[in-house]
Amino acid sequence: MERTTKVILKKRLKKFIIVFLSIFVMIASALYFLQEKLLFFPNTLEQNYQYQFQHNFEELFFKTDENTIINALHFKVENPKGVILYFHGNAGDLSRWGTVSEYFVDMEYDVLIMDYRTYGKSTGKLSEVAIYSDAQYCYDYLLKQYSEDEITLYGRSLGTGIASYLASKNNAKQLILETPYYSILDVAKDRFPILPVKQLLKYHFPTYQFLPKARCPITIIHGTADSVVPYASAKKLLKLNIENLEFITVEGGEHNNLIEFEDYHKMIQTILN
Repeated sequence: MERTTKVILKKRLKKFIIVFLSIFVMIASALYFLQEKLLFFPNTLEQNYQYQFQHNFEELFFKTDENTIINALHFKVENPKGVILYFHGNAGDLSRWGTVSEYFVDMEYDVLIMDYRTYGKSTGKLSEVAIYSDAQYCYDYLLKQYSEDEITLYGRSLGTGIASYLASKNNAKQLILETPYYSILDVAKDRFPILPVKQLLKYHFPTYQFLPKARCPITIIHGTADSVVPYASAKKLLKLNIENLEFITVEGGEHNNLIEFEDYHKMIQTILN
């Protein structure tokens, strides 16, 4: 009787292990093959879509490689204090982010903002290297009209890794990061703690590698109640001991509402005015 019970328990344990491993492999495979759908949430626009904004702008189309067209908006004011190269988050398109960037146009700054590949009217195949290349193309475009000490790099959420990359490769006036991450890998580890995410991820956006190479002043602003990019992930960037980095904490701030806090406006006004 006792022997029979042990056999039954052994079979059940074996079955449990097989089911657990099967589920584990399924989830890991889904993360690997569907990670672009988990990381990027683009809205697409018809090529004849007409943008409507409060400020004057020029719509641009950059042919960054043979199979890619990047759609961008260049807001211009009469006597700009400088220009902001803005990299947006992982959802939406320029019809939304153009409106968001008008906050800086109100402060008398020109703004250039692009849609990543597959977003809005932009075409081409997504990859981390390709996004960096498109971002550098936009930076080089600005250099034809502005000096580097007039260019402010601004990254929000996903865009913080891209803006940080440019700061490590160029000599911009300054870098502003809103809700940044230590790396996408760091965020993924927090989101999927039992999965071997390091081996599965194709996208890394290692902000922690870029910031020490940046020669310009860096300002980070992050909310303590951020449920998308953990506050702790951004806080790890302070461990890099970068002398020209200022970290601003917004108590109770979430991922998409920092603009509702006075601390955010004070930071922007101090830096840009």
